[in-house]
Amino acid sequence: MQSVTSVRFWAAVFALSFAVLAITETVRIVSSCEAKAYGQEAAPPTPGVTNGDDKPKQKNWLQFFFDALGIRYTLAFLVISFTFVAFLVMNLMGLRRDAVCPPHLAAAFEAQLNDNKLQEAFDLAKNDDSMLGQMLAAGMQNVQIGYEKAESAMSQVGEDENLKLEHRLSFLSLVGTIAPMVGLLGTVDGMVLSFMQIASSDTQPKPSKLADGISMALITTLVGLVIAIPAIIAFNLLKNRLTRLVMETGQQAGNLMSRFESRGRK
Repeated sequence: MQSVTSVRFWAAVFALSFAVLAITETVRIVSSCEAKAYGQEAAPPTPGVTNGDDKPKQKNWLQFFFDALGIRYTLAFLVISFTFVAFLVMNLMGLRRDAVCPPHLAAAFEAQLNDNKLQEAFDLAKNDDSMLGQMLAAGMQNVQIGYEKAESAMSQVGEDENLKLEHRLSFLSLVGTIAPMVGLLGTVDGMVLSFMQIASSDTQPKPSKLADGISMALITTLVGLVIAIPAIIAFNLLKNRLTRLVMETGQQAGNLMSRFESRGRK
């Protein structure tokens, strides 16, 4: 339980830190935009008078993205991003070899069996939260009934542990599916806004008005893909790693318990 608690703790700390940084930056951008707008209203330019300092300031990328996304899509993508980062960290830590098939457990378990300390070997496996530990504990618990029962119990525990890991990993695939869909929704929303400007204007609409909707359409699509592509890549890489670790764990558990095969089938 200690390893599981540690994974959840550090994942929560990482996600919370990322959230605090993002929210702080968002508040700073909103504050600067409001201050700029207030300054423009308080001091309107004098007609016919030009000043070299009145050149429009270029927005940085964060300001431009925030203005294009708006508060709705900004919050939506922030939630999706936090979810992606949290589950990515959890899966990276949960799919370590030491968390699934620790070599030190296999060596210690085999040493206990070599010394004919079956109870100590069972306690060692039972107190370990890894997949290998739970499989060995199930096998040792049923080996007195027969080796076939022990094999069946290990197989069942292995399937249950694999299902838990796959369930947690599936959230990365979910992020990779939802993010571009939210981006597509923003694309349609932005294009509708632009066409509404055209339809509601008796004259040719200002390009700046059309640019608002078009920028929303493009930026939401871009942000959705930027989130989805790493999520899909991470999901497939970690899926392959999970498959490899599960096969290795099954082989390791079978090799360690194979010494009871002849005894159980006599």
